[in-house]
Amino acid sequence: MRADLKLLMAARAFRSVGQGMMVVDFTLYLRALHWSAPLIGTLLMGGLLAGTVLTMLTGPLSDRIGRRKFLICYEAAQLLAAAAAMLSSAPAVLVPAALVAGFGRGGNGAAGPFAPVEQSWLAQLTTAANRGPLFSINGAIGSCGMALGALLAMLPAFLSHWLPGALAYRPLFALVLAGSLGCLLCLWRAGDAPPRERPGPEEQHEEAMQRQENRLLLKLAGINALNGIGIGLVGPLISYWFAARFGVGVERIGPVMGLGFLTTAGSSLVSGWLATRVGVVRSVIRMRALGLLLLFLLPLMPVFWLAAALHILRTGLNQGTSGTRQALNMSLVRAHRRGLAASLSNISMQIPRAVGPLAAGVLFHNGLLALPFFIAGIFQGGYLLLYRKTFLRHDRSVPARE
Repeated sequence: MRADLKLLMAARAFRSVGQGMMVVDFTLYLRALHWSAPLIGTLLMGGLLAGTVLTMLTGPLSDRIGRRKFLICYEAAQLLAAAAAMLSSAPAVLVPAALVAGFGRGGNGAAGPFAPVEQSWLAQLTTAANRGPLFSINGAIGSCGMALGALLAMLPAFLSHWLPGALAYRPLFALVLAGSLGCLLCLWRAGDAPPRERPGPEEQHEEAMQRQENRLLLKLAGINALNGIGIGLVGPLISYWFAARFGVGVERIGPVMGLGFLTTAGSSLVSGWLATRVGVVRSVIRMRALGLLLLFLLPLMPVFWLAAALHILRTGLNQGTSGTRQALNMSLVRAHRRGLAASLSNISMQIPRAVGPLAAGVLFHNGLLALPFFIAGIFQGGYLLLYRKTFLRHDRSVPARE
C-alpha cells in the first residue's frame, strides 16, 4: 500500500477509539446528568442534521480543491469540541460541542460529515480491482479501534470511586482529544490526492454518461433512506436500551459493545473476501439478511447475556459490510464525481437517520422498548430487497466468470 493510504488508515484508527468510547458512554453520560430519553434523542438528531449540512458541501467541493485541508479542519474542530466537553457539562457548552463532534453517533472511525472526503481520497489511492478488499481492511481497522474505545468506556465504573456521578465520564473526553491529535499528525504527513480529474477527450458521450450516473445516484439515495431510518431507530440509543431493559451499567455494556466492534472487524475482512468471490452486492445481501433476522429477535430476549450475544453478532454482520458498500458507491461514478457520490450516499442516510433517535427516545420513554427494533427491521428489509434489485447488474466486482 502507498504511504498516504497507510496514513489515512492510521488516522482512522486514532479517530475510532474516541468514537467507540462515545458510542457507549455519551448517552449514559447524559442519563447521569438527568437528561430524559426524548431530550437525548433530540440532541443526537441535531448532531446528525448538523453533519448533513456539512456533508452537502464538503464532498463536491473536495472533488475540485482536494481532500486534505477538509479533514484537517474536521479534526481541529473535533479537538476543540472534546476540550470544551471535558471542561464543562453545562448545556450551553455541551450541546454545541456534541453538535460539532457528533458524540455518540459512532461511524466506525469515519470522519463524520467529512466521511465523503475521506472515502473519495481513499478511492483515489486505490484501483477498482482492489477497492473492495482495501475498503474492508479500512473498515476493520476502524472496528478494532471502536472495540478498544468500547473497553475504555468502562473507565467511569472505576473512576466513580473518586469522581462522583456524571463527573466520572468527563476524563473520557481527554482521550477523544488525544485521538484527534493523533489524527491531525497523520493527516498533516499524508500527501493530498490530486484535484478533480476532468473527463478525457475520448469520452464523447459525457452528457449521456452523466445522466446515467445521476439516475444511479438518485436510486442509491432513495434506497439508503430506508437503511438510514432503520439505523437511526436502533443504533444511537442501544446503550440506553440495555440500561433501561436490563438495568445494567457501563461495566457490562462496554465489553458487549467492544466485542461487537471486534466481530465487525473480522466480518469486514470476511465481507471483503466474499466480495472477491460472489461480488459486493451478493456479499452485502447474504450478511445483512442474517443480521436482519437477529434484529427482530434481539428485543425478545429475556435475559441480558442472550440479548448481548445477539447484539454482538448482529453488529458484526451489519456493520461489516460498510467497506464493501462504500466501494460499490465509488464504482457507480467516474473519478471526478466520487466526492459527490459519497456525499449523496451519506446525506440520504443521515437525514432519515436523524429522525430515528428522537422517535426511539419517545417510544422508550413510554415503555415501548421493543417497537423501535421491529419498525427498524421492516425498513431494513425493504432496503435489502431494493439494493439487490437495483445494483446487482452494476456490480463491477462480480467475478469475471459470471
